[in-house]
Amino acid sequence: MSKNQSKLPTTPTPIAEKQETEPEAATTTFENDEVPIDADPVADLGSPLGAWYDEVTARLTELVPNPYDQVVFDRGELTYFISREKLLDVVKALRDDSKLRFECCLSVSGVHYPTLTGAELHVVYHLQSMTHNRRLRLETTCSLADAHVPSVVATYPAADWHERETWDMFGVQFDGHPHLTRILMPDDWVGHPGRKDYPLGGIGIEFKGASVPPVDQRRKN
Repeated sequence: MSKNQSKLPTTPTPIAEKQETEPEAATTTFENDEVPIDADPVADLGSPLGAWYDEVTARLTELVPNPYDQVVFDRGELTYFISREKLLDVVKALRDDSKLRFECCLSVSGVHYPTLTGAELHVVYHLQSMTHNRRLRLETTCSLADAHVPSVVATYPAADWHERETWDMFGVQFDGHPHLTRILMPDDWVGHPGRKDYPLGGIGIEFKGASVPPVDQRRKN
């Protein structure tokens, strides 16, 4: 037997012991489970989030009473789940307060969860503080029957086209938007292709002297 072979352990380390030493993802959720979201509640506010997250959360709570329904901190990312009624107050506080200063709205996007009755449509906002070099996420919900969310364009003008795309793909009406029209699909298009219940397929593509059939009619390899 060689020297290297003699140094190998005679019995493998149990899997359970390895798992105990591996760090787990830090996920913290807060009060009020009434709003259905696609996140698993793990714990309440029993331990601080650390870094700047506690500071921002505490400051936002000072500026806006009960600003969020739930908070998720996972994989180093902070997300506030807020009601649409609180959305405008929250984004103004996040932008204007000197201790927060989230000046940039990087994106507005939609998500469709068909099984979440009463909250099928989610709108997600990614905010960045250039002053403090921080990022966080906001998420709000609405139902298919009442697909309305306040527009944040007055606070974040760059959200203009993002809200138009979310309306185009998911059918969320952004109340107060200066010009809420389709941006990807033709103006007379019926339906919202980003929804999960939107039928697969497509329309034929016409070229001069040739045509391409819809996706569902093309021959499969």
